Amino acid sequence: MEYALTLSNVTKRFGNFTAVDDLSLRIPTGSIYGFIGPNGAGKTTTIRMVMSIFYPDEGKITVLGSDRPESVKDRLGYLPEEKGLYKTMRVGEIVAYFGKLKGMSNREATDRAHELLVRYGASEWIDRKCQALSKGMGQKVQLLGTLIHGPELVILDEPFSGLDPVNMELMRNTILDMKREGRTVIFSTHVMKQAEEICDYIFMIHRAKKVLDGTLSEIRASYEKGIQVDYDGDGAVFRDLQNRGLLERINDSGKTCELFPRAGVDPQEVLAHLVGRIQIRRFDLREPSLHEIFVRNVGAEVIAS
Repeated sequence: MEYALTLSNVTKRFGNFTAVDDLSLRIPTGSIYGFIGPNGAGKTTTIRMVMSIFYPDEGKITVLGSDRPESVKDRLGYLPEEKGLYKTMRVGEIVAYFGKLKGMSNREATDRAHELLVRYGASEWIDRKCQALSKGMGQKVQLLGTLIHGPELVILDEPFSGLDPVNMELMRNTILDMKREGRTVIFSTHVMKQAEEICDYIFMIHRAKKVLDGTLSEIRASYEKGIQVDYDGDGAVFRDLQNRGLLERINDSGKTCELFPRAGVDPQEVLAHLVGRIQIRRFDLREPSLHEIFVRNVGAEVIAS
């Protein structure tokens, strides 16, 4: 298997604070790799080391076959979490500008910028100034600037942050398009549903250390199954069953609930207690969601904070 990126025993410190601790990863070429973890866990620091913004204090990083990541930066695309555009530049100009920063000629960058803006439904914005863009449209424009030079490895830091459902769908489809084109995509996210839907692999970091790393199916299969209930009615019934000692954990979204019975409790017993108290549209056993796995590993107090 070929790897677009490998990290071997990488550590990064800032003074007495260890941001990334002895991290090893191997990211296959052509895959979508999700980085998850709570705020401050080390995701962005890891990404910045891959981009040669920071350098590791210990360990080795190999990017696209090179032990000197800075030497292949023109083959990378990076969308940082802190996004920004020059407000007075026109949209077509700024997308082309990103291409010229990566070595494209003025004509090549301009033609490619117009092609991308048309392809992604933003042709009417080509001659308008960036200050007129909504947050979602601004993120789309910066994403196109990230992709204009045809990078082999694309790194997106919190790409779904602040997007409405339409632009979330656009971001999702763009990531899948990149995979179909043979590119490798790494993205960090707090949106577990998006990671669950599109990632081939999941890496989780917590308190600077790797907690999980593998395919989504492998990770989910390593946890016991829970019960998913799609329902209408008062979800207080689930809390009542927990108080009775039947349930260990509950993830209730209002119309869908993930239940984890205590050891020795038969799911049919849970079902019997629910019948007649809520309207059940679906009741089945399944592997836990990525949300549940996230909460178990970082602690519910982190999610609430």
